[in-house]
Amino acid sequence: MFSYNKFLEFPVKVKNPNPRLANVVITQYGGPNGELGASLRYLSQRYTMPDEVSKGLLTDIGTSD
Repeated sequence: MFSYNKFLEFPVKVKNPNPRLANVVITQYGGPNGELGASLRYLSQRYTMPDEVSKGLLTDIGTSD
């Protein structure tokens, strides 16, 4: 079960914006080798697994990433 709360854990104050660093961070999350890509690969591979144990394992890994 998932619970989503829309608030930040700590207050954020940006003094000097850094677009290059922001681009690197966004690429790591949503790029082809990023966290989101890895999670989606795990979740899509679970449908081709022959047994329920493997499906459960890939689901757990995909949702934790």
